[in-house]
Amino acid sequence: MSSEQNDITFWNGGKMPIVGLGTWLASKEEIQTAVNSALEAGYRHIDTAYVYLNEDAIGEVLQEWIQSGKIKREELFIVTKLPMIGNRSENVERFLKKSLENLRLDYVDLYLIHAPVGLSGQHDNDIFPRNADGSIVLDMTTDLVDIWKSMENQVDSGLTKSIGVSNFNEEQIMRILNNARIKPANVQVELHTQFQQKSLRDFCQKHGITICAYAPLGSPGRNSFYTGLGVKSPLPVPDLMQHPVVTKIATKHNKSNAQILLKYLMELGMAVIPKSVNPERIRENFQVFDFNLSPIDMAKLRELDLGEAGRTFDFSRSIKGTDKHPENPYPRLQTKA
Repeated sequence: MSSEQNDITFWNGGKMPIVGLGTWLASKEEIQTAVNSALEAGYRHIDTAYVYLNEDAIGEVLQEWIQSGKIKREELFIVTKLPMIGNRSENVERFLKKSLENLRLDYVDLYLIHAPVGLSGQHDNDIFPRNADGSIVLDMTTDLVDIWKSMENQVDSGLTKSIGVSNFNEEQIMRILNNARIKPANVQVELHTQFQQKSLRDFCQKHGITICAYAPLGSPGRNSFYTGLGVKSPLPVPDLMQHPVVTKIATKHNKSNAQILLKYLMELGMAVIPKSVNPERIRENFQVFDFNLSPIDMAKLRELDLGEAGRTFDFSRSIKGTDKHPENPYPRLQTKA
């Protein structure tokens, strides 16, 4: 892939900027600084979610940029996601409209089902409802095909341009494809040099679905998230930024380790959404269009893949009880635990 490719193209012709800003785990002040810095640096793809509790802060920044004339709405690519407490067909439109109200937008460019597991909250702000023993309150009746039909209705109504899924396994995506009137445009999953998801990538390529890689740098700041939940990180957080192979390639290209990690995934044809609240790192993460990795570089980075052992995001381990849900996407991991 040429370094000139700035977008990935959906089956419906929609174009997602290949580098976006991830916004998980940030305070209102941090996220507003980050979004302003990203837009100033040239980012046009912003990724958020209802459960991140930052859509309103992002919306304030977007509104200021649009109303001031610094940017046009059609230049932006905004992604948000249906929360797990919204995983019923009758909830999809309501939660999308709440996100749009928070973001101060008339539509989003991509709306994703955040995860296949359904939860039962008492109210819309009860994003991770808990039982007395600390386990999550599951909705055991989750019907992914029924939810997808409501997702399709949001495209019909103009509230989103495209729809997709996140944290789904291949069987779940196939079930959607077999019953879809509007097929998924994008799948967002954990994907980085130590967890390269070759099988899923091949599956998506076969079915004309693009991929967006979250945690492309390994999400080193997420330990604080698990601390907030009162649990330890269920799986080791990888230190991809210090890997000697990455360092050697970075030195060769006079680039940072982060830029090499991002460029590798971009060369494979995926969008990346590195998260940072540091303006300098945000700018650095966007400076990845002026070089290419050689075939030898690509081969060395390909060898870092640990397969399934490289997975580090597994809410069935980090959120107590989700392993009991019929749509838990990681059943193989449970049999090994």
